Amino acid sequence: MTIASLESLSFGLGRTAEAAAAAGHRLCLLTADRSVYLHELSVLPAGAVTVVDVDTFDRDAVRRALRALPGLAGLINTTDTWSLPAAELAAEFGLPGPDPAAVRVLRDKAEVRRRLHAAGLSAGAALPVAADPSAAGEVVRRIGLPAVVKDRAGTSSRDVWITPDKDALRRALTEAGERGLDGRLFAEPYLAGPLYSAETLGFGGETRLLGVFSRQTSRRPAVREEAAAFPVALGAELTAEVAGWVGRVLAAAGHTDGFAHVEFVLTAQGPELVEINRRIGGALVGEALCRALGTNVYEALVATTLGRRPALLDGLRADGAAGHDGHAVAFVLVYADRTGTLTGWDGLDGLAAFPGAVRWYPTREPGAVLAHTGDQRGCTGMVWAEGPTAELAMHRAWSAAVTVRPLMRDAPAG
Repeated sequence: MTIASLESLSFGLGRTAEAAAAAGHRLCLLTADRSVYLHELSVLPAGAVTVVDVDTFDRDAVRRALRALPGLAGLINTTDTWSLPAAELAAEFGLPGPDPAAVRVLRDKAEVRRRLHAAGLSAGAALPVAADPSAAGEVVRRIGLPAVVKDRAGTSSRDVWITPDKDALRRALTEAGERGLDGRLFAEPYLAGPLYSAETLGFGGETRLLGVFSRQTSRRPAVREEAAAFPVALGAELTAEVAGWVGRVLAAAGHTDGFAHVEFVLTAQGPELVEINRRIGGALVGEALCRALGTNVYEALVATTLGRRPALLDGLRADGAAGHDGHAVAFVLVYADRTGTLTGWDGLDGLAAFPGAVRWYPTREPGAVLAHTGDQRGCTGMVWAEGPTAELAMHRAWSAAVTVRPLMRDAPAG
């Protein structure tokens, strides 16, 4: 029997293959670009994952590839871009999976904000706007400043503008009009406070909190993630508040089964949603969950893909959070400081001298052309470290990461 994955996050493929094998299935990855999985495929044993090269934006080509798989039992999707096609194909093939209508809602950030605002779970509303500087006045009148302007269907921190004043707002709307956005544009209030992500797992309407990651982002005007650590020690009272809040938020948004990665800001008035992703968090979030919780959380991904209740839900504490054994992790993203062709890295040989079982996870390989540095597309790899607390793990990861420098040369013309 086979479980197919319609693309995947860059990391977690090996863990997913192990989980599929434990459930008696083989994992098959359908991908248009193997280079996305360069680290995972380089360390996996031969034959652990069957890779099918197919244009994953071509629905008919994907359909033919799925029909050719022996004993197709489930269709995994852990990305935002392919979440709706995966849900629709699962329904077409009679496989377990989420309601495509619910997935369609979650892929529309403005619609999620509207629903939460209507349910009293978000103080701010979403304002659809034209990608034109003439819309700045309406944003100021109805949203105020500072404001956030973003693509309704954006991913990986792309096409997000934080606008502290009207001039910055006009520039953002002008730039948005020059880009080919995945969805329509909208504006929402800027949230003041530290950024976190709640990692949850649900089944049959029951949602439980696995824990909370800290999220560090870059200075304005760039909006990109710089580092994360897990599990954050919020304290029992605040953890219970976040667990209850995130359960209500996911219910209002229509997400009932599987993982969710819920980014939120702890404002002076309490948690406020940034966005919901119906998947395990990206980068090394999945691996961090596995290490800190002492289990392969991808077994829960396979279980929900097959329509089964995940055993992980029954191992959680009564307060809705997952326990851990004093093992915390952190990772720091290493970005190129300019566009061009990546030729390698300086400083990798010195990582072994740092405390915390420091590891290097590349996301690009030498020869890759980097056309962007202002979002996750400019990330060349991640430095990982461990410790008894998330705070110490972050200190260790950051101290090591600042010694690594991507080496760049100008990209060839054309």
